[in-house]
Amino acid sequence: METVFEFTLPKGYMDGAGELHRKGKMRLATAGDEISATRDPRVLSNPSFLTIVILSKVVTELEGVEMVSATLIEKLFTADLAFLQDMYQRINDIEPPTMEVVCPDCGKRFRVPLNFTQEG
Repeated sequence: METVFEFTLPKGYMDGAGELHRKGKMRLATAGDEISATRDPRVLSNPSFLTIVILSKVVTELEGVEMVSATLIEKLFTADLAFLQDMYQRINDIEPPTMEVVCPDCGKRFRVPLNFTQEG
């Protein structure tokens, strides 16, 4: 199973020297990443900061940058932030389990999502 994914930012992170950094790597998120991010003081005082904190945990590398931090993620252009948010969603998305069923009236086969929750 692939757990680390390479990317190229559409715009790139511009450092203090004016250099652009575009290539990087993102790993799959863990439950611990998401739990610890919700406990971060910056998130507690401003919930919209959650995305920044989580991305700073899962973006493991940005070519030519010593360390990826929340401060660095904050300085990304909005197009790059949107790109990373979309990538995070895609690589961490889990398809809901489905089951093939047959309509008793017409005999057509189709897939339906399985729901494991119990309703009263």
